[in-house]
Amino acid sequence: MSKKRLFDDPCGIARALNAVGERWALLVVRELVFGPKRYSDLHRGLPQMSQNVLAQRLRELEADGLVRRRRLGPPAPAAVYELTERGQELEPVLRALAHWGSRAPLPEDGAAELSVDALLFALRATFDPALAGELSLRCQLDVAGDRFRITVAGGRLELDRGEHAEPEAWLTVPEAATLRDLVFAGAALHDAVERADTEVAGDTARLAALLRCFPAAVRYPAPQDPGPPDPVSPGPVSPSPESPNAEHPDLAVSARSRRG
Repeated sequence: MSKKRLFDDPCGIARALNAVGERWALLVVRELVFGPKRYSDLHRGLPQMSQNVLAQRLRELEADGLVRRRRLGPPAPAAVYELTERGQELEPVLRALAHWGSRAPLPEDGAAELSVDALLFALRATFDPALAGELSLRCQLDVAGDRFRITVAGGRLELDRGEHAEPEAWLTVPEAATLRDLVFAGAALHDAVERADTEVAGDTARLAALLRCFPAAVRYPAPQDPGPPDPVSPGPVSPSPESPNAEHPDLAVSARSRRG
């Protein structure tokens, strides 16, 4: 195991980097912002990070008092990692970095996808109160089986893991990339419902307004429309009608909807 390299500098920035300046360290913290995770869940959220490096970073973060390991009791006993109070103090730092980094170019290869936690953290970092205006909404969000509750009121956003007692809108997407396209690539909510396993219910007009509250300085490319199938025989092909936009008033009727 390689020895951790430290900055010989008394500046507060250098001392902070002594704790979280190693590669992947802050991303491990990011994956724990929304609550405890098992080792396997952490690795799933950071698939390009080797298990050896993940184990080393967790040991270092534990030694610096930012992460602790805890064992859950029945009915599903398991060891999980969670942020300590000192580790939780890094969230505004991460939020500022995420906001600042959103203006940097996207990776050219575009091979890696955002983890669920990374995407939800991006929503926290990019929420614009000016775009929210007077919007008030309690939304239950399900991303690939991971449940989050979103509350917007008074120009403020609250977003954490869990379930709303009485949500006013529901949005279920099969993967993080689907939600990413809806928020950052300008994909229409109605089209997502028609093309994928996306489900909506409740106040869809306010749900569509919520999805427009997260501007991206560098936008993701719009999802590609596969277009109509090739005709069986030669001849002119009639153009397909335009898809309704995200504010379509009949979305709740035409979509495959669910409650709860």
